[in-house]
Amino acid sequence: MISNDEQQAVDAAITSRRSIRAFLPDAVAREDLEQILQVAARAPSGTNTQPWKVYVLTGEIKQRLSQQILAAHFDPEVARQHKEEYAYYPTTWVSPFIDRRRKVGWDLYALLGLTREDKAGMAAQHGRNYDFFGAPVGLIFTIERVMEKGSWLDYGMFLQNIMVAARGRGLDTCPQAAFTQYHRIIADVLQLPPSETVVCGMALGFADHDKIENSLLTEREPLSGFVRFLD
Repeated sequence: MISNDEQQAVDAAITSRRSIRAFLPDAVAREDLEQILQVAARAPSGTNTQPWKVYVLTGEIKQRLSQQILAAHFDPEVARQHKEEYAYYPTTWVSPFIDRRRKVGWDLYALLGLTREDKAGMAAQHGRNYDFFGAPVGLIFTIERVMEKGSWLDYGMFLQNIMVAARGRGLDTCPQAAFTQYHRIIADVLQLPPSETVVCGMALGFADHDKIENSLLTEREPLSGFVRFLD
């Protein structure tokens, strides 16, 4: 039986989760990282396949990965040579999805004082993805190429568990599909086997609440917008 306090704690961990884009440099204890990942591994997966693999990056290797990706990101000729292995977003955008995408982008840029004409500023902000937004821990997630769509759905539940378990410990995260463009650099630096493909990255650490970008609170549709109760 779940108590009211336990219910409220779970709800708070879920509803307080946000994509944090500026972190303090404070280290995260190895024990906390292990506990978060162990808890997250209770995510359901079809026939208990548990398709997730995680690379936890700190210190020199995280810095090296960031430096190599950033070097490619800020060189237009090199950046064009790097393409995602899978389509995260649709090739043709329709409403309401494109409207939500534009709103969160421009809301963030407005907080940062970036205008549509400031292409360099927007590129610099996007580049902060590859430094894990200054977080002390970077996570890279991979999956075996033989796994199909069902396992990718399972993977999403695992990622959500990580973010909720982190919140339960006073930590914050930002899931980052931006890393998929540079999967070849990631594979080289982390020495990934050819059988694995990069799913995404994630920044993890303590939020810097003095940074204006962390005040962004995205909107959610009311239940009436996406739920039908049938009886």
